[in-house]
Amino acid sequence: MFRNSCYLILFIVTLFSCNRELTQEDLPDTEHLELMVNEMEEEILVLEKEIVWLESFYQYLLENKDSLLEKAEKNKYVFEGSFSNNIPVEEGGLSKMIISSISPDPQKSLEEVYFTNDLDSAFKVVYDRHGIIAQVYSNSPMQVSRVYPPYDAQNLMEPDINLIKYNFYYEADLEHNPEKKPVWIPEVYVDPAGKGWIMSLVHPVYDGSELSAVLGIDITVDEILHRFLEVKDGNYLIINGKGEIVSGKSSAIEALSLPPLKNHVYRETIRADNFRISDFNLFTSKSKGVREMAQSFIFNKENKFVFTDEYNLTSAIAYPFDFTDWYLIQINPPLDGK
Repeated sequence: MFRNSCYLILFIVTLFSCNRELTQEDLPDTEHLELMVNEMEEEILVLEKEIVWLESFYQYLLENKDSLLEKAEKNKYVFEGSFSNNIPVEEGGLSKMIISSISPDPQKSLEEVYFTNDLDSAFKVVYDRHGIIAQVYSNSPMQVSRVYPPYDAQNLMEPDINLIKYNFYYEADLEHNPEKKPVWIPEVYVDPAGKGWIMSLVHPVYDGSELSAVLGIDITVDEILHRFLEVKDGNYLIINGKGEIVSGKSSAIEALSLPPLKNHVYRETIRADNFRISDFNLFTSKSKGVREMAQSFIFNKENKFVFTDEYNLTSAIAYPFDFTDWYLIQINPPLDGK
């Protein structure tokens, strides 16, 4: 009788343990996420030093504008309409130039091309130093664009493009950036130069009190995914403060009740012509639990979340970035923390 009672108690305890609901205390800590974020930020933030150097180089060009115009290699670029006619290859060391047809003063725009031609070599130096960089560029209120490496602008851009209407220009202007410092644009967007979904670091260049140009360095979502997330075991994704997925492994994204991925591959999805990042927003997920998770991480600043009544989701952990409004999330982390 006593033995049977012991067996019964043991059975009840075991049954209770097996059915015990998961709690945040059961989840691993976020130290490994912190290490991943630090690794990403270490590589990404060095680009701030590069763009500050480019700004100082541009200042040198402005200060020596007259002498540079006198000795400028004016046949370096030949324009056909709005576009330079050089072939888009890196080996020549040339950028791709655009003078939009809506330039307020085409002659002054052409002079700007002449006295800033030395930017080509500076852009190439920065581009070659960092494999994560997709392109380096400048845009100006004179509607002059210089992009390295060169690309097929004639087939990708309109001749009357208004450069100052894009966020990679206006996010650096005085209204949006009164401190005149390097600015990371946290929202990824479609690059008009055909690089796909990108994020940008921009920096204004002032000539006295006038905004003379905006410098930019771009990295692609594809590169973030390849360099930092795909090499790790686990279901990882990065979101911004709006709940939009910046980058992520397909296994993590497909678990979140968002639109289906093209061939179950996030890389192919972000390259598709009909891709809209707004479709991949955690706050628009069909899953109530996913929406609550986004609320927990972004607005409540919590770092652990337990799902209830979700077929393929048990839990998630998160860690914020310092350099911009991003969060690294791991879906269904192993409970042993490994």
